[in-house]
Amino acid sequence: MIRTILFLILLVPAHVHGQQPAEKLNRGIIAVAKDETSAFISWRLLKEDPAGVGFNVYRSTLNGEPKKLNDAVITAVTWFADEHVDFQKSNEWFVRPVVNGKELSGSERSLLPANAPQQSYITVPLKTPEGYSPNDGSIGDLDGDGEYEIVVHMSGRGRDNSQRGLTDEPILHAYEMDGTLLWSINLGKNIREGAHYTQFMVYDLDGDGRAEVACKTADGTTDGKGTVVGDPKADHRNEDGYILKGPEYLTVFDGMTGAALATTEFIPPRHPDTLTPTTEQLKEIWGDGYGNRCDRFLASIAYLDGEHPSLIMARGYYTRSVLAAWNFDNGKLHHRWTFDSHDGKPGNIEYAGQGNHNISVADVDGDGNDEVIYGACVIDDNGEGLYSTGLGHGDALHVSDLDPDHPGLEIFDIQERFDDAGMHLRDARTGKNLWKKPSVKAGEDGEGPGRGNAFDIDPRYPGAECWVFGAGIQGLFSVKGEKISDVTPGSCNFGIWWDGDPLRELLDRNRIMKWNWNTNTLDTLLLADDCSSNNGSKATPVLSADVFGDWREEVIWRTNDNKELRIYTTTIPTQHRFVTLMQDHVYRLGIAWQNVAYNQPPHVGGRIEELKK
Repeated sequence: MIRTILFLILLVPAHVHGQQPAEKLNRGIIAVAKDETSAFISWRLLKEDPAGVGFNVYRSTLNGEPKKLNDAVITAVTWFADEHVDFQKSNEWFVRPVVNGKELSGSERSLLPANAPQQSYITVPLKTPEGYSPNDGSIGDLDGDGEYEIVVHMSGRGRDNSQRGLTDEPILHAYEMDGTLLWSINLGKNIREGAHYTQFMVYDLDGDGRAEVACKTADGTTDGKGTVVGDPKADHRNEDGYILKGPEYLTVFDGMTGAALATTEFIPPRHPDTLTPTTEQLKEIWGDGYGNRCDRFLASIAYLDGEHPSLIMARGYYTRSVLAAWNFDNGKLHHRWTFDSHDGKPGNIEYAGQGNHNISVADVDGDGNDEVIYGACVIDDNGEGLYSTGLGHGDALHVSDLDPDHPGLEIFDIQERFDDAGMHLRDARTGKNLWKKPSVKAGEDGEGPGRGNAFDIDPRYPGAECWVFGAGIQGLFSVKGEKISDVTPGSCNFGIWWDGDPLRELLDRNRIMKWNWNTNTLDTLLLADDCSSNNGSKATPVLSADVFGDWREEVIWRTNDNKELRIYTTTIPTQHRFVTLMQDHVYRLGIAWQNVAYNQPPHVGGRIEELKK
C-alpha cells in the first residue's frame, strides 16, 4: 500500500492589488507519495508573483542539510517529482522563488509532523460527536497565518422542511489541518438540522486577515467560548418538530475562538409583527403554514461595492423571496439593504418563485460590483432587481464564461417543473435566453430535471458541454445547444480539475471520473476507498476546492467511520501553470457558498486559460 508523507508550507505573504483585496496566501506546498520511492510535490502560483518567476525545490531530512532537487530553475509548472525518496527517513520539502536569477529566501513550516505515517492522502483526525457525522465543510484562514483551516457542519438526525419530526442540534467544528479542534459551536434545539436551515459563511468579513463564521442562530445557541445566545431555556419546537415561533438571530463568530462577536435580528423574520405567527399568518406570507417554504435559507458573500465583502442572507424561493445584505466592521453588523419580492415595489413580484436550492455570485453587468444570481433571476448590487426570467425554481446552477464566443458570462440553469426550459442557457447580464430544451413528463408523477451540469469535458467543442438527469432530456449538448452525443454522461453532480488538462473531470460519490468522448463512457481516475459522500442521493463531498498545491483541485471526503477527513490531491503531471484558483474572484466566492442547501461546484469567472501566468 502506498504510504504517505507530509506536506509543508512556505509562508510567503500575498496581497493582490485590485478591486477586491485577496486573502494572504502562502505557497501551500504539499508532498504526496506516488509510489514506494517517489513523491509528488506541488505549490501555489500567486497573482502577485512577478512574471517569469521560477522555483527551486529542496528536500531536507531530520538533522540534515537541505538538498536542492532540480537541476534547472522550474519555470513552466508548479510541481516536481522527487524520484529518489527514502521513506524510512523523516523528509520535508520546500520551495524558494527565483526572480531574475536570484533565489529569494522564505520561512517554511510543516503542517504535519515530519514522521507522519505515509499515505496517499492528507488525514485530518476529527472529534465527531456521538451519533453525528461530518457533513458540508468550508475553508478559511481563521488565524491569519496564510494557510486554511476547515469548518465542518457536524450533522446528526436531520429532517427536510417537508418532514415532521424532531432533529438533533446542528454543530459546527473548526479544525487545523493537523486535526487540532479549535472550537465547537452548538446551534441549539431552536435551529432545525437539515440541508436548508444552516448556511454558514466562512470568510474574512472585516478585512483583518482572519476569517469569521456567520450563520443564523436562535435562543440556546452556544458559541465556542460557552456563551449562550438569547434565552438558554427556551424551546420553540412544536409537536411536529418545526420551529415556527420565537426570535431569530444572525451571528458572526470569531474564526479562531468561535466566540460570538455580533448578534442581530435575522432579516426577514417569519412575520413582521409577531414572534408567534399563526398557521394562517404564515400561509398568507409564505404560501404554507407549517414551515416548508418560510424555512428555506440561502447565503453567500458578495462585493457589492467592488471593494468590501458583504454577507448575503436569504429566505424563501418557492414563493416569497427575501435577500438581506450586511456589512461587518468594527465588531458590528450593519444592514445594507433588503430585497423583498412581496414588498409592493413595482416589478418586485416578478421575482417571486424564481429562486433555486442554491445561489451564485458574480459581476454579471461589468460595473465592478457583484450581483447575486438567485436562480432564474438576478439581484443587482444596490438591492434592486436586475432582471427576472420568470422561468421559475430549479435545483442546479452554473455561472461562468461557459460560451467563449458570447460576450460576458453565461448562466446554465434547470427548471424543475415540466415546461419549455427544462435546461437553458442565458446571458448573465440581461437574462436573454440563448437556448432552451423542454422537459417531458413521462408519467403521472414526478417533476422536471433534478440535476444539471455545464462543464468543458470534450475538447472537440469550444466552451462547456451541458446535460441533465431526468425529464426526457437525453444526451450531451454543446454550449450552443446542439446535441453532440445521444449518450448522457453517467454522472451529473460535481466537476473537478484533476488530471492536468484544462478540461473538467467529474466528481460523484467517492470517485473521480473522466468523460471519454471517443467511447461515450466514464473512465475512473480515483476511487476513494473507505470514504463516503454526503447528503444522500446528492452524493456530494465535504468540500471540493483548490485547498493547496498547484492549480488543480482537492476533494475532501469523510471516512466511513466518521472519524477523520481525507483530503485527496492529484499526483498527475501537468504541462500547465495557472495562478491558484482561490485567487479567482468568482471561484473563491463559490467556495464560500458551496455548502449552501443543494451544493453546487465552483467555477472560475472566465476561461481557466486566463489564469495562465
